[in-house]
Amino acid sequence: MTTPTISRDRIRSIAQREAQAFLQARPQSARLAEQTEQHYLFGVPLHWMADWGTPVPLFVERAQGAHFTDVDGHEYADFCLGDTGAMFGHSPSPVAQRLATAAFTGYTAMLPTADAAIAGKSLTERFGLPFWQLATTATDANRFVVRWARAITERKKILVFNGCYHGTIDDVFVDLNPNDPSAPPSTRASLLGQVYDLTQFTDVVEFNDIEAVREKLASREFACVLTEPALTNCGMVLPRNGFLAQLREACDATGTLLVFDETHTISAGYSGYTGLCDFLPDMLVAGKAIAGGLPCAVYGMSESIAQRMRTAKEIAPPGHSGIGTTLSGNMLTMALLATNLTEVATKEAFNQIIVQQSKLSAGLRDIIDRNALSWSVTQLGARSEFQFCATSPKNGSEAETAMDAELEQAIHLYLLNRGVMITPFHNMTLVCPETSDADIEQFLMAFESCVKELCQP
Repeated sequence: MTTPTISRDRIRSIAQREAQAFLQARPQSARLAEQTEQHYLFGVPLHWMADWGTPVPLFVERAQGAHFTDVDGHEYADFCLGDTGAMFGHSPSPVAQRLATAAFTGYTAMLPTADAAIAGKSLTERFGLPFWQLATTATDANRFVVRWARAITERKKILVFNGCYHGTIDDVFVDLNPNDPSAPPSTRASLLGQVYDLTQFTDVVEFNDIEAVREKLASREFACVLTEPALTNCGMVLPRNGFLAQLREACDATGTLLVFDETHTISAGYSGYTGLCDFLPDMLVAGKAIAGGLPCAVYGMSESIAQRMRTAKEIAPPGHSGIGTTLSGNMLTMALLATNLTEVATKEAFNQIIVQQSKLSAGLRDIIDRNALSWSVTQLGARSEFQFCATSPKNGSEAETAMDAELEQAIHLYLLNRGVMITPFHNMTLVCPETSDADIEQFLMAFESCVKELCQP
């Protein structure tokens, strides 16, 4: 079979039609958009909410399990799940019940509660690292681990991978030149308000390129390598050929800390991607879904790293350390974190969601193959990504090359109008414990219908 050519005119025609259908079916969202435009920059509380490619923002009325309903009464099978925050379902019952009771026993006192003991034990059992700290977001947690890494190694530089994203921590927004890989890296052009050159203290190489990593780390200038075990924010890029084990060895050989950001890759299994490795990182970050979707993040560290952190804090001059925020680890957060870890994000739940994602991924591959498209599907536990390239990319540059914003927007709108939501920015799909076979079938039927229309001459 020859690969069909999807014309730009066809993509634009479908996108225009679907945009009109979206507006016609959602008068209440349109009305609310007019009201919020008067009070919010870009018309929404967080400007990312305007990045879905819809004519107006889609306003939600309620969400439960694997579904949500908009203000116009349309129900959706949700495969975005708040871009991972609701990975264990919207309003999981144990968390909701604990939230209801905890609401009457205090929110924040800047003191620990009994839930801290439960959550700490659960985190250690799950991820294998003995010591933990709390943050309010994964961005904060990543910022804190970078600061700690610099403090205990007395090194200024960090190494990241091209196409990475670790929240809005400025230090990581450094890119390779897409037109000339041999050119020096540069601060990401889209980073607003950046006033100094980030490449002074951040360097970048391609994921899966262990020789490039070794070459950089040989200088012994780097405090840490900060990475997701698999890249998930530029499409999806899985580690290859023992890359992570080699990365661990390269860090050990040069006194560089290895930090895993598991905020998304927790979808790999009960212990995140770390559980698939035969080694531990020096530090690990998790956020978004860790407390059931409420603002919370954690970062853990090994025994030896914890001791170095204690020493650094003890010898530092008195005053603000720059690490922590007042609401981190508050009473309410700890209650929900402990409940989610022990009652919701269980081994049984992970087994279930990985089985369901495998069904979805297999269905997507089948549709792509039957329509002779040069696309691929990459799965990581409960998460998958369909990408506009024949084989899964091996690094961030290949993932970026495979992106097609115009095609993505047309597909996303098409799916939304048929009651299916996937993640904006790229084509990530995520399932939760309540995702049913019927939800998967609804997705696959809508996706196949879209593909067939796109492939028409």
